[in-house]
Amino acid sequence: MSTLAADYEKTDMGVIQIAPEVIEIIAGLATVEVEGVAGMSGGFAGGIAELLGRKNLSKGVKVEVGQREAAVDVSIIVEYGNHIPEVAADIQRNVKRSIETMTGLHVVEVNVHIHDVHFKTPEKAEEEEVTQRVK
Repeated sequence: MSTLAADYEKTDMGVIQIAPEVIEIIAGLATVEVEGVAGMSGGFAGGIAELLGRKNLSKGVKVEVGQREAAVDVSIIVEYGNHIPEVAADIQRNVKRSIETMTGLHVVEVNVHIHDVHFKTPEKAEEEEVTQRVK
């Protein structure tokens, strides 16, 4: 597998190519949709991009793309109090389903790397309680 875009589909009209960056974005969005994910862990470079005002949708995602298959690695921060194996399994299912549905590629593996645990600050916890009482 390589990170270079491959020819996925040849049609009468031409060739359809999907850039690896597109797959990274799909995987990143599918990951943050899962309950229990506090955020993505993208390392130093991702932090600099966010400080400069650019939101990197593929932060914390690495993909390897072949002709018909893809392998994905996601690095996350999990919210405290969640069962980590369940969150990781939900991420694997959601990322696999999203990529396969949108691109037609077969996802051979989704590796989930837990880099940190996010604790709610007392201020945020109080705000959430007030919001829930209002509803």
